[in-house]
Amino acid sequence: MKRQSDKIFIIMFIIFLFGISVLNILTPDRVFSESENRVLQQMPKLSIKNVLNGRFMDKFSRYICDQFVFKDFFVGFKSDIERITLKGENNGVYFGRDGYLLEKYKKPGKALYNNINAINDFCNRNSNLSTYFLLIPNSVKIYDDKLPKFAKPYDELNTIENVKYKLNSDVKFIDVYKTLREHNNEYIYFRTDHHWTMLGAYYAYKQCAVYMGFTPNDINDFTFKTVSNKFYGTYYSKANNRHIDSDSIQVAFPKFKVNYEIYYRDNDICTNSLYESKYLNKKDKYSYFLDGNHSLVTIKSNVKNGKKLIIFKDSYSHCFIPFLANNYEEIHIIDLRYYRLNVYDYIKENDINEALFLYNVSTFSSDDSIDVLRHT
Repeated sequence: MKRQSDKIFIIMFIIFLFGISVLNILTPDRVFSESENRVLQQMPKLSIKNVLNGRFMDKFSRYICDQFVFKDFFVGFKSDIERITLKGENNGVYFGRDGYLLEKYKKPGKALYNNINAINDFCNRNSNLSTYFLLIPNSVKIYDDKLPKFAKPYDELNTIENVKYKLNSDVKFIDVYKTLREHNNEYIYFRTDHHWTMLGAYYAYKQCAVYMGFTPNDINDFTFKTVSNKFYGTYYSKANNRHIDSDSIQVAFPKFKVNYEIYYRDNDICTNSLYESKYLNKKDKYSYFLDGNHSLVTIKSNVKNGKKLIIFKDSYSHCFIPFLANNYEEIHIIDLRYYRLNVYDYIKENDINEALFLYNVSTFSSDDSIDVLRHT
């Protein structure tokens, strides 16, 4: 009887594997994952060169993983099992208290020191610029009281202090850790996403004013309006925890009169709004701020003070820059992940007199695109 049942089980398992294989072949490849908010790996090009250097197999394994049929279901099922068994994390994301998802921060390696050296090199090559660096802690540090028991992420404060110590003395380091920590009882980071909220960005903006020498607008100079109550961010996609509440997106609109001209260079679009409402009906709602990632964006305002600022940034800047745009005549925003021209030539051609590096700790610890500043 047992042998008969074993045979039935084996046959069913073979049918299952065969069915999954057929579905994987017949199902069209997806280009973009709404749940993960990222572009998916496509079938890599088969060539002798790619096979010999190992790139083909690396990309092919990612292709199989990304295009696996029913992937979202299986990942979500895994997350539910880990929650039932009281496991405190999934995919490197902790299940924190009060509905917060917090990403595990690992001790940084060589990339961090390459990025520090890149900023130092930039400062040495642009001694006529006032150069600032805003390094923003992630929610895992500001809300570490919400971490589950036994969670042991590497302390981001160690990284912040290390960066401060190794930076060129001519680079003015803007320390916002204490400021954000003082407000950690407020909604300054999203629960389901890796970004801070516009309120958190405002507190950092006020601190920047101390270092950068401008008079910040008071918080009462803005009207905070909720534009969405259905935001599920990147941590939600990674952890696949389907049992937490969505985030809300609040935007600070100035009560004073100010005009902007925003130019997105890569797709040659000009607009007068810092926000794009079309994203509020999509998964990637954070792209509501400054239309998401672009290689180069310029913002010109009716603030006539001759101040021109270039910002090298990650996406934490997107809900921060709308405050800063009220204090500068021109802001030039470069994302080094996508920008391919010579940044030093660009600075000279546009008579820029200030530079700001704005990155969150996690990105600055791992992003290898910043190092391009040393090789340009």
